[in-house]
Amino acid sequence: MQAEPKKSLVGEEYEVEIGPVAHGGHCVARTDEGQVLFVRHTLPGERVIARVTDGEEDSRFLRADAVTILDPSKDRVEAPCPYAGPGRCGGCDWQHAKPGAQRRLKGEVLTEQLQRLADLTPEEAGWDGTVMPADGDKLPPGEVPAWRTRVQYAVDDEGRAGLRRHRSHEVEPVDHCLIAAEGVSELGIERRDWSGMDTVEAIAATGSQDRQVILTPRPGARLPLVELDRPVSVMRVDEKDGGVHRVHGRPFVRERADDRTYRVGSGGFWQVHPKAADTLVTAVMQGLMPRKGETALDLYCGVGLFAGALADRVGETGAVLGIESGKRAVEDARHNLAGFDRVRIEQGKVESVLPRTGITEADLVVLDPPRAGAGRPTVAHLTQLGARRIAYVACDPAALSRDLAYFRAGGYRVRTLRAFDLFPMTHHVECVAILEPVAKGS
Repeated sequence: MQAEPKKSLVGEEYEVEIGPVAHGGHCVARTDEGQVLFVRHTLPGERVIARVTDGEEDSRFLRADAVTILDPSKDRVEAPCPYAGPGRCGGCDWQHAKPGAQRRLKGEVLTEQLQRLADLTPEEAGWDGTVMPADGDKLPPGEVPAWRTRVQYAVDDEGRAGLRRHRSHEVEPVDHCLIAAEGVSELGIERRDWSGMDTVEAIAATGSQDRQVILTPRPGARLPLVELDRPVSVMRVDEKDGGVHRVHGRPFVRERADDRTYRVGSGGFWQVHPKAADTLVTAVMQGLMPRKGETALDLYCGVGLFAGALADRVGETGAVLGIESGKRAVEDARHNLAGFDRVRIEQGKVESVLPRTGITEADLVVLDPPRAGAGRPTVAHLTQLGARRIAYVACDPAALSRDLAYFRAGGYRVRTLRAFDLFPMTHHVECVAILEPVAKGS
């Protein structure tokens, strides 16, 4: 007997009281029947009309947008961006919240994740509960920081550049992205026809005038003649192998951090906030306090940001090993750190390469894993190296919290934790946790 199709609740509306913030840029509410709603475009304590955007009558939870605000929070402001709101651009989560409120919400999420996944209170994690703005300044309500130095625009069927709608492949055409850095905005991506392209990524380097555009054509499409408002290098993504190839100009941009210049090629990873790299290097080095002659590991090292900072500080008698999976990033890291005789960069996945190195001890470790975290096996390996301090740089509080629990099982405790708002208007937060071995007998 064929089961009856489940009834979709998309489009249904509920009047609800909004509860606490949850990880992912939404808040939690419940229908009168007790079904959980994850509601976007709202704030804790509000009463709203929530319209379901995803879910069925027997789903474990529903997703919804707040389409009418009946009782607004004192932290609410009118969204400065004309493209923010239900059914619109999905790039920002908190355009409707005051800057200070955004940071408090991120702090509440981090607190909840630490408690639930690592069984740690903020005090036990050495964290004062605050999320610091990247530049130390407090923006007035209604003002949007132009911080994003790398923006990937989607292109609709009419050739217009825009941004994806939340949890959708649909494109929201935009005239201007408010969080795009000035160097991105000045390229004028939104003002020209990109017919035949799937995506257009714009990059504005920090500390140099380098600008780059990376084009991903649709199958069979020809590249357009790129004539933008200022000189740029142009790259293209090969539709067959996904490789990034030079069309004209330099195949890299030059980024500045920690008084060094780093080559970053082919759209490779670099922090998107212009002050993020320096902010994170400072936090990591202050936490580790490297000493001359020490040995250090930089895992998931990218183009060598932390490896370079470590090499400067451990000196000629120290040594640094970096591990990175991306081939082009490894090439860049080796180029960027060629002046250090005792720095080695290995290519491959950390979980595969680290055991093969034969390294049985290290004084210091930095790891900056992808959003999924390092994972239990890698953490278990690191806890056997006897490092006096470990710096964990994390862009996801859930992954960080899971890995902190693994570190605790391996005999390490969190000494300090710092959180930075390097992604204003979004739900993302960057953390730096400093760990040390638990003293025997404690």
